[in-house]
Parts: sequence; C-alpha cells; structure tokens
Amino acid sequence: MGIVVENVTKQYGSFLAVENVSLEVPTGSLVALLGPSGSGKSTLLRMIAGLETHDTGHVWLIGEDATYKSVQERQIGFVFQHYALFKHLTVRQNIAFPLEIRKFAKSRIQPRVEELLELVKLQGFGDRYPSQLSGGQRQRVALARALAVQPRILLLDEPFGALDAKVRKELRAGLRQLHEDVHVTTVLVTHDQEEAMEVADQIVVMNHGRIEQVGTPAEIYDHPATPFVMSFIGPVNVLPTNSGVLPGRDLNPQSNEQVFLRPHDVLIQTNPAENTTPAKVYRVLNLGWEIRVELVLKSGETVNAFLSREQFNQLNIHQEQRVYVTSKQAKVFPAPAYGVR
Repeated sequence: MGIVVENVTKQYGSFLAVENVSLEVPTGSLVALLGPSGSGKSTLLRMIAGLETHDTGHVWLIGEDATYKSVQERQIGFVFQHYALFKHLTVRQNIAFPLEIRKFAKSRIQPRVEELLELVKLQGFGDRYPSQLSGGQRQRVALARALAVQPRILLLDEPFGALDAKVRKELRAGLRQLHEDVHVTTVLVTHDQEEAMEVADQIVVMNHGRIEQVGTPAEIYDHPATPFVMSFIGPVNVLPTNSGVLPGRDLNPQSNEQVFLRPHDVLIQTNPAENTTPAKVYRVLNLGWEIRVELVLKSGETVNAFLSREQFNQLNIHQEQRVYVTSKQAKVFPAPAYGVR
C-alpha cells in the first residue's frame, strides 16, 4: 500500500477533528478525501504529510512507519490552495527551487525543469513571474514544483478551490492526465463532489471526523452506505415513507425511516397508473441540457425531477398540470439522530 493510516485521532481542545480513522491508499492510485468544511479531511491530509501531529495511531508510507518522521523525511509533494509561489522568482526558478535546496547538480536541474514545464503544458512560460500568470497557470506551476524532486506521494489540499468553475474543470482534466503520466500515489482533498467523481479512482467520504464510506465513484453514487453519503453525493429528495413515491412497498408512516430519491429517478406520467401518486407541476426550469421539474405531491411534499429534453418533449407537461409520479429507484434509511455525533 502507498499510504496506510491506522486508528488516527486528532483533537484540538474540546473539538475532535479526526476520530479513530483508518484508511488504505493503494500505491499509484488517486484518492479523493471528500466532505464538507469541518469534516476532518484537511487535518487528515496534514497528518499524512507530517504537518500536524496526531494524538493516537500510526501512519505508514510506502511500507515504512512514518509516524515519527519529519516532513522532509517523508518525501512528500504538497500543493496548497493558494499556490505559495515565490513572487520574486520566475516560473523556472520556482520549479527549480526544491531541487536547488536538495543540492541537485546544475546539469540535472535545467533538464528536469524543462521536462516539468512540458508535463504541465507551460512551455514558453518559464521566464514569466507569477504575477504574469492566470490562476490556473499558477496552480500548474505549483504542481510542477511539487513534482520536481519526484516525491513518493503527492498531497493536494483543495488545489482548485480559489479558481472559477471553467478553469477548475480544465485543471481537473489536466490533473487526471498528469496522474496517468507520472503514477505517483496521490491524495486530493476537496468539498466538490463533481471534482471527486471526475478525478479519483476511489473516494473517501468524511463527516464529523469519521469516514462514512470508501469506494469507487460508481459505488459511492449508486450504493451509498449512509443517508449522509447519499445526500452529499449529488442532489436528492428526502421524503417521508407515506409520500407514495415507493411503488408496491408498504411502509409504516410512524417508522423512523425516510425515503431518499434522486431527481433523475423520479418518473412522471400524464395518466394515472398502478403504484403512482398524484402531483401537480409547480415549476419548470429549462437549463438547456436538462429540464428540472418541481412537483408538489398529493401529500404536500415537494419533489424535484430531472428530465432530458427528449423526455420533457414527449411528456409535453406545463406548469399547474396534474401528473402522476413514481420512482425508478429509491433507498430507505433511518432518519438521522440530530445532535448525535
């Protein structure tokens, strides 16, 4: 395994940031730590890097116990959200800096810098200063600098968080391609579900300092282990069991359960049929690539449905129209116990 975390805990005063977490990251994989702010993902990343000391547990890197090793001894490349580039150095000098610190021969530094400039698609930008680059270009310089000394492990802490949506999407594709080229064991911290789904081989979903689920993007999305995972990974309707959207299933309305239904699994019909429930079209949003339909069920709950343009045109529905709803696929989870960690 590239990274093994065993029973790691970190507490700041009365706040338990990471609670008894164990995790394995396969060598050469790209794993995303995904969760909301305060879920412990950045704290866990910093403990792997040696930037934070954990209260209990062990960290193993490439088969070696790194629990008490310094940051330098761990041979890790780290990329921060805000680049941390040296403003007074050119792009070439920024990338060369870690090589110079480690006393690499000058004859090795220049070829390595040019190789990295090509790897991150910045040929021709080597003599510019960070102020002359876009945010996306600066983040690519930061990636190149982190890779300069050929680290055993690459850690990325919200690397695209400060960039606009279009640039983030471009850099995500670039990161995936970069990983295919260098195959360094990589851990990415993000709160962006789409980013994790698009880039990672495996996703680790964190909440309140604990791991809720580990799996491939498909496993996490299609087979969520907890209501938090299903709610956090993609949009979802949360309904009471007596809402009528679960065909052919007799659920106790008094039970401590909720129905979780993704908008694209809501089926709309214009005529009544067995196992459907009446609803009224409250609003239709045409977003070009998809149509979002907001429905109000007979029981009073609001349900969002996502339709393709083709489906919408076939149904030919409009605001205030009476329709009939059922579900293609839904999951039932116990209602969360609020206030319980």
